[in-house]
Amino acid sequence: MASSGNGTSIHLAGELFKSMTGTYMVHFPYRGSGPALMDLIGGNMDLMFDNLPSAMPHIKAGKLKALAVTSAERSAALPDLPTIAEAGPLKGFEASSWFGLLAPASTPADVVNRLQQETAKALATPAMKERLLAQGAIPSGMSPADFAALIAAETKKWAAVVKASGAKVD
Repeated sequence: MASSGNGTSIHLAGELFKSMTGTYMVHFPYRGSGPALMDLIGGNMDLMFDNLPSAMPHIKAGKLKALAVTSAERSAALPDLPTIAEAGPLKGFEASSWFGLLAPASTPADVVNRLQQETAKALATPAMKERLLAQGAIPSGMSPADFAALIAAETKKWAAVVKASGAKVD
């Protein structure tokens, strides 16, 4: 199982899969997705959990066979590709990368709310939405409270995966 490095979301997605299925896989960390993908394409690795933006060009070119997406829902960029939960079926599997804006805790609430509203507005524009969806990303623009809840839930989930797998960052 190739990954973009120890402790990355790609590595931990594989560890989650291993723990949920009891599958034995040896982890080979690379220095980024690029080198890992090249070895996967070259037949030196058997599989990789990767983010769609880096894998998409190789999938579209027919150099990689996508088996499933790790998100809870199918990707608009590859609508015919099942989720792991559908393909397995492996109920409850979800490993999604997400990005968000953070500010110092002392930032006034009105400033935080304005940043969120403007960001959500930008993410909702047709051009931005189309660009992100084409890369396999799902624009959200969630509220600060919802984002805080997501961070808390993800921290708890991935802490358990790290502990169970013994994953370490180099």
